Amino acid sequence: MQTTPPGPRGEPLFGSGRQYSADPLRFVEDVERAYNGIAAFNMGPMETYFVAEPSAIEQILVSDADSYRKPDFQSDTLGDLLGDGLLLSEGDTWQTQRQLANPAFTMGRLAAFDDRIANHTEELLDRWEAGETRDMELEMTRVTIDVIADLMLGTELSEPQLSKLRSNLEPIGKQFEPDPMRFALPSWVPMPGDRAYQSAVGAVDDVVDEIIEQRRGTEGDEDGPMDLLSILLRAQDRGEQSGKQLRDEVVTMLLAGHDTTALTLVFTWYLLSEHPEKRERLYEEVDELDGQPTIDDVQDFEYIEWTINEAMRLYPPVYALFREATEDVELLDYDVPEESMIMLSQWAVHRSPEYWDDPEEFRPERWADTDQTRFSYFPFGGGPRHCIGKNLAKLEAQIILAMVADEYELEFTGPELELRPTLTLHPEHGMEMEISARE
Repeated sequence: MQTTPPGPRGEPLFGSGRQYSADPLRFVEDVERAYNGIAAFNMGPMETYFVAEPSAIEQILVSDADSYRKPDFQSDTLGDLLGDGLLLSEGDTWQTQRQLANPAFTMGRLAAFDDRIANHTEELLDRWEAGETRDMELEMTRVTIDVIADLMLGTELSEPQLSKLRSNLEPIGKQFEPDPMRFALPSWVPMPGDRAYQSAVGAVDDVVDEIIEQRRGTEGDEDGPMDLLSILLRAQDRGEQSGKQLRDEVVTMLLAGHDTTALTLVFTWYLLSEHPEKRERLYEEVDELDGQPTIDDVQDFEYIEWTINEAMRLYPPVYALFREATEDVELLDYDVPEESMIMLSQWAVHRSPEYWDDPEEFRPERWADTDQTRFSYFPFGGGPRHCIGKNLAKLEAQIILAMVADEYELEFTGPELELRPTLTLHPEHGMEMEISARE
C-alpha cells in the first residue's frame, strides 16, 4: 500500500491555496481529471485529500461516516454565522437537534405544502409584467425566502426585514470567497472584510430575533403547529433548547433553507434560455397542468424533474463538501492520517467524463436512464448528514418552475455567465432575464 497519493505540487506557505483561490472550479476539475480518484495537496498548512471516486465518496459520507466530522476550519468563520445549527454541529448536539427537527420535514407534512408554495409563486408572478427585465437571482431569492419563512418558521417577513436580509447576503457571501491568506493564516488574524462580515451577521441576528419574538407564545402545546420554529420554541419551554441554540437553528434554516433552492432555479432558467429546444419540451409537460400544480402533479412530473436534476448536475449550488478524518483511515488503498481534511467536489464529479457521457452538455433526457453510478451525483450530500430539506427543496423547485414556465418565457440578457464560488455557487453578475408572456 502506498502511504500518500500523488497530487499537484504547491508552493511554500500557501501550498495549492493560491491555485485553488484563483479559480476553485477549474482547480478541482483539473485535479479530478489528472489523478485517479484521489489526490493529496496542501491548502496552506492543511493537508488535504481530494476524493472524486464515487465508491470512496460513499464510504466517507455513508458507510464510514462515524470516522469523519465537519472540519474545524469551517466552524471558525462560518460558526460566527450559523453557530451550532444543524449544518455545523457535531456529535450529541447534532443528533439531538436532527431528531428534534425531523417531524417538521416528514413527507406527510410536506404533502400539505403544495398550495402554500404555489400561492407564494403566484405572489411572485403578480409582481411581474411582460417586457420587464429582472434579475432572477433576486427574484428566486425573494420567493424561496418567503416559502421557507412560511413553512419552517411560521411567519411572513416584512419588507424592511426582507430588505435588511437581502442587503446583508452580499458581505456574508464575500467572506467565503476562497482566499489563500485565509488558508495560510490562523483564524484569529484580522483580515479585510471581517468588520463588514460581523456587521452583516449582526443584521441577520436582528431579523432572527424579531422573528423569534413575533412567534413566541404562538407555538401552542405539543399538539400545536409543527413548523420547525414552533417545535424549537416548545423545546425551549421544556428547558431543552438554549436561546443561542434556538438562534443558530433559525439562522441556519433561514439562510441555508432558501439559498440552494434559489440557485437551482436561477441556473435552471439560464440553461433553458440557452437551450430553447429543451424549454419547448418542458412546456409540453407544463401545458398538461390544470391549475396550480399539486403534490400529485409533482409526483407525475418527468421532464420537469429531469431538468432540475440536470441543472443541479451542471451547476451544483454546493460545489464542494469538506470532512475531517477523526482517526486514521484508508481510502482507495491509501493511508489518510487522522485530522486530515478531505474535499469532495460535486462540481468535479458531476462534470467528470469518467461517469457522464458528454458531461458538459445540458441534456435532461439523460435522467431517463436510472442506471447511474451511485454518488456520481450528490447535490444534497449523503448519509446521515444529508440535507434535511432535500424533499422540500425538490418539491418547491418543481412547483415554482412549472408555474413560472406556464405563464412566462425567460430570456437571458446579461453578460456572458461567470461564476462566483462562495459558500455556494453564484452567478458573478446576477441573472438578468427578459420576461415575455407565453403565447
